[in-house]
Amino acid sequence: MAITSAAASKQSSSGTPPATWLSSFFVEKGASFKQFGGSKRQKIIGNKIKDQELDRKKKSSDHGPHQLAVPEINKPIHEACEEYLSPSENHGSVTLEDPAVVKSSAIKNPFEKKQSTILKKRPAQLIVPAYCPASDFGQVGKILERKEFQTEGKGFAMASKKGRREIMEDGHGVMLDISGNPKQAFFVVIDGHGGRAAADFVAENLGRNIMNEIQLLGNDGNRIEAAVRKGYSVTDEQFLNRKVNGGACAASVLVKDGELHVANVGDCKVILSRKGVATALTKDHRLTREDERIRIEKSGGLLHCRNGVWRVNGTLAVSRAFGDLYLKDHVISEPDILQLPLTYDCDFLIVASDGLWDKVGDQEAVDVVSSKKDSLESCKELIAMSTSRGGVDDITVMVINLQKFVN
Repeated sequence: MAITSAAASKQSSSGTPPATWLSSFFVEKGASFKQFGGSKRQKIIGNKIKDQELDRKKKSSDHGPHQLAVPEINKPIHEACEEYLSPSENHGSVTLEDPAVVKSSAIKNPFEKKQSTILKKRPAQLIVPAYCPASDFGQVGKILERKEFQTEGKGFAMASKKGRREIMEDGHGVMLDISGNPKQAFFVVIDGHGGRAAADFVAENLGRNIMNEIQLLGNDGNRIEAAVRKGYSVTDEQFLNRKVNGGACAASVLVKDGELHVANVGDCKVILSRKGVATALTKDHRLTREDERIRIEKSGGLLHCRNGVWRVNGTLAVSRAFGDLYLKDHVISEPDILQLPLTYDCDFLIVASDGLWDKVGDQEAVDVVSSKKDSLESCKELIAMSTSRGGVDDITVMVINLQKFVN
């Protein structure tokens, strides 16, 4: 790796010494533009110039007088150097971040003998290798290795793995023992796009907003559905008010008073295992759904197919999501909501981002979880299964043991 830095500088009226002299001095002698100060600058420059002039007089007396271009002695060394290394004459100047640790065997010391021919040429550009201590490589490795996350608590387990994107855009949120009731809980899995901002915001605020609406509207079934819908809407409005780019899909489960309230926007999905049989509790909001295509076209949106995937205005592959301010006229945050009783034949729920469902079938996922006693291990097994089949997206899998919440 090589670095160059271009800094515009004034031309000196006192002459232009060869750039080789300057670059050799600062690289080989380990001098730094930041290391010299006050009279020490003058002393070092003066001594070096005197030595150079004496050497020339001894070896080049038959060539007549030779005038050295000396920086103004009353200027700091870095100012003088900037004047000499002008872009017009040296095609750009350089800044050495840490010359003391940079070695350059290709540049000779101007104070060694047999130097006269080197001073006649100026290099077009000096490129200095970037210095990175070995300890930094170890630190970078630690950062890159942190691609997986897992946690578990009362009645649930969750694991996630970063895909090929630069940052992990999935998220999750959990609320247990709501209002002091161990049979009440809230879970959400989030799949962000265009950065982490929307996923983080939804994880922190969606559950809280839903519970606030329940307190305002009441606890009966119909009012809870309205509270969930309002909680999604309020969360979206709050995020949009921040004027931040990006958006997020989400699938949530509210366990309350012996009932499951399942909601989703986008393509995160919730699967119920009832006596070992998989049942999808959500439907993806994609343009493969005719009702979603009709809704978007009526709102004035355009549908484009790119690489075999239909997208809203040629960009977004989901038709509902939090955020996405520039598409908000078409990409709404209104969730589909399903309410069902929690009974003893309900085994568990699998809530996951599309990174899992693109590679693993509903019943296949239920079979994996059913075959393992440890919910966390089953989450990790599902992630490994998706990855082994070529999955490159972020993956988040949450398993909720419903028997812990049956009244």
